[in-house]
Amino acid sequence: MRIALVIGILALAQGALAQTTAVDSSIRPLVRPGLAQVVEARVTAPASSNSSFKRWVAEFRKRALAQGIRSDVFDRAFRGVSYNASIVDKDRNQSEFTKQIWEYLDSAVSKARVNNGRAALSRNAKLLSRIEAKYGVEKEVVAAIWGLESAYGTFRGSTSIIEALATLAFDPRRSAFFEEQLIAALRILQSGDTTPRNMTGSWAGAMGHTQFMPVSYLAHAQDFTGDGRRNIWGDDPADALASTAAYLAHHGWTKGQPWGMEVVLPKGFDYSITSERFKKPTRFWENLGVRSAHGLNLPNYRKTSILLPAGHKGAAFIIFENFHVIEKYNTADAYVIGVGHLSDRIRGGADIRSGWPRNDRALSFTEKQEMQKRLLAKGFDPDGIDGIIGPNTIAAVQAYQKSIGVVPDGYVSLKVLKSLR
Repeated sequence: MRIALVIGILALAQGALAQTTAVDSSIRPLVRPGLAQVVEARVTAPASSNSSFKRWVAEFRKRALAQGIRSDVFDRAFRGVSYNASIVDKDRNQSEFTKQIWEYLDSAVSKARVNNGRAALSRNAKLLSRIEAKYGVEKEVVAAIWGLESAYGTFRGSTSIIEALATLAFDPRRSAFFEEQLIAALRILQSGDTTPRNMTGSWAGAMGHTQFMPVSYLAHAQDFTGDGRRNIWGDDPADALASTAAYLAHHGWTKGQPWGMEVVLPKGFDYSITSERFKKPTRFWENLGVRSAHGLNLPNYRKTSILLPAGHKGAAFIIFENFHVIEKYNTADAYVIGVGHLSDRIRGGADIRSGWPRNDRALSFTEKQEMQKRLLAKGFDPDGIDGIIGPNTIAAVQAYQKSIGVVPDGYVSLKVLKSLR
């Protein structure tokens, strides 16, 4: 979704959150490495918002028609559409509550989701094999994305996409982004691929079995069934799954290459070289004593990195270029590891062997911003005070940790924040 299916920090949670029980629902992390916990709530919009929204729709109609949207398509799409204050409320509050990566993976790769994935793969074996043959993306990877995005098609979202995108385009926070998505949604309707009534999905505008945003749909959606429509919304998942494979193929998926592997790091390992930015051939790591956690041979690739999503006390992974392809779909490390690990488990692979620092709590969005401010004040530039923990912030944390003589693993934790304070 992000143009990926949901882009960067718009990697939004859709549907009910997965539990570690038999419940198997969609699960989509917000940013590295957390998971937005979106609470369903209907908020009554003030009358001023509704009247202002109607005026905005009238002005937007002019812009849409100027971009080639037919008047009958626009009017049919907006019939019954109103300002939805609950969507703005979710957008405002999505960033504040996060889970640690192990909590996310407990749900993303729960026993129920693995079993349901194997069942979905079995039911759709011929379809997924045909998709793999055409696009060169392993069927287990496509199934894993399907599992995380909509629980294998069972939680596709029931929100009107036009109403959701119009509300978010009217709201000033990211109006330009959502207006572009809204125009794309109208183009989809104008093409005849679906109808306004059937164009449903998440409150943030993602649609169908694998949760495409409209702009990404226009660029990558496939008519795999050959019926003349690219239907990612219906009960038949063929077009949606093919579209996901096409998306990954477009961004450089290499068939046969793992996304990553769990590894064990040797005693005395230099943690300052753990980062997506530090790329070395597999043999470089092997010469340092890095080994597979499950006794497997490390595949020989030229550009690999060591990733520590929970610092040196958690699991370590060697990641390959396919890791970065999945990042195009969703930039959150938790999501990429979730997709990769779920695909491995569906295939019959082992669970993550290492433990996690489960007593650590996640930092809130405001605490992450505070950490970035304090890093910058001490001369370690995180390249922005945005509450998003990406490679720049991790590098800044590593540099700070090294300066005070602690393990420079880049782990953004309460311990580091207290030290900065």
